[in-house]
Amino acid sequence: MTNQLLTTSRTLATAVRVGASSALGAALLVGCSSEAASTNCGLDQCTVTFNRGVEGNVNVIGVDARFIGANGDHVTIEVAGERLSLTVDQAAEVAGLSVSVASVTDTQVAVRIARPN
Repeated sequence: MTNQLLTTSRTLATAVRVGASSALGAALLVGCSSEAASTNCGLDQCTVTFNRGVEGNVNVIGVDARFIGANGDHVTIEVAGERLSLTVDQAAEVAGLSVSVASVTDTQVAVRIARPN
């Protein structure tokens, strides 16, 4: 009887941990809001696609990001209150996050914001 009770307790504890992890993951994925931008988020990173010609903003992974402008492949964005000027594949660290420009086209700019590995 003791072994059965112990096994049931372990199973219940595992189920609670899995449920809590799933709820946290869902909260992080849903925790995005944007204006004039689209987001594609996972647990540790988001790719934000801003429309050029519009000052879009987004809140992902707990920080605000704002597209200011682009001149050729040179992109100016603001992340967590810090203004960055980056080119494609160049990265910077802001508020403990890695910020990089994934791509630049005539109509859109994609920025990756990620937690460090």
